[in-house]
Amino acid sequence: MNAILRHTLNFAMGTALLSIPAFAVPQSQDPPQQDPSKTQQAAQQPQPPAAEPQPVQQKDTVNPKSSKEDVEAIGDRKVSCKMNWFSIEKEIALGKGLAQEVERSSKLIDDPVVTEYVNRVGQNLVRNSDAKVPFTIKVIDSDEVNAFALPGGFFYVNSGLILRAQEESELAGVMAHEISHVTARHGTCQATKGELAQLLSIPAMIFIPYTWAGYAMYQGMNLAIPLTFLKFSRDAEREADFLGVQYMYKAGYDPNSYVTFFERIQADEKRRPGTIPKAFSTHPPTPERIGNTQKEIARILPARQEYIVTTSEFDTVKARLRNIMFSRKVTEGKDKPTLRTKTEQSKKQPGSNDPNSTSDDDRPTLKRRPDSQP
Repeated sequence: MNAILRHTLNFAMGTALLSIPAFAVPQSQDPPQQDPSKTQQAAQQPQPPAAEPQPVQQKDTVNPKSSKEDVEAIGDRKVSCKMNWFSIEKEIALGKGLAQEVERSSKLIDDPVVTEYVNRVGQNLVRNSDAKVPFTIKVIDSDEVNAFALPGGFFYVNSGLILRAQEESELAGVMAHEISHVTARHGTCQATKGELAQLLSIPAMIFIPYTWAGYAMYQGMNLAIPLTFLKFSRDAEREADFLGVQYMYKAGYDPNSYVTFFERIQADEKRRPGTIPKAFSTHPPTPERIGNTQKEIARILPARQEYIVTTSEFDTVKARLRNIMFSRKVTEGKDKPTLRTKTEQSKKQPGSNDPNSTSDDDRPTLKRRPDSQP
């Protein structure tokens, strides 16, 4: 009997621990130590100018190995995970509740020109995706470069992302990535894994002795499996990259724009550490992900004569949004306290030539004592 209990305990704990890496935030590795003399010599040598990013060479015809690689099958294929305890109806209800919380704590852009344009770009991507739910797309008034999609198709784009993108295809690429999280049902698939891990930890909770060591072990198992709908595993991010470039390609956009946007974000971080937006801090655009995306573009996306790169409407909406954001900051600045100088006070009192005089009795004035030595 004791052997059976030990086997059950080891299975439960082992399964829970195996699920930890899927939810871990990617950790950076310390760079290897370098010889200071070699570093100094390298710094003295002139650096070649940075090469312009070259578009990925695509083949005229491709041979997809499965429907998941066949862009012509988009919309008629299943891309979600195999194990999901949430029905589509339950997922929509869950996303609606989360969306209400987002809108209670955020300020939305209500300009009809901006919102209609962003919604149109997004809905075009949704029509060319594997989505099984309708999408509601809104713009949040925030300088942060971010976009996120909740389960059930509730999608939010920050104004900071629109202003940071240089072309419409870059905006479409980030939006397609987030749409992919919904089509693959990453949020509820991740929640299912979390619930399963908690169920598997029940035997451990029963058989672990009720001691401080046992309690700490049980708490550690729970804390190692966070339940969230916006921070995804490495595999989920790779799949969103994989599907996202397919969706933007299907919608007519240049898939290379997805790569160039993340390369620019990465270059900004190298030039000024700490500038990566919070949206990418939990799943940064690593060189591995960028390289994998380039390989997938060359392998599964047949070459086209023309792509949509940008439009004049994108530039118009971007300029309009920039004016909205500027006006908002000016309006908010009026309510903040301001500092007045002594010169401003004297200008308000014409005829006052005394440098020590002031019209504000509450402001202190420095004067030299008559008996003080020069």
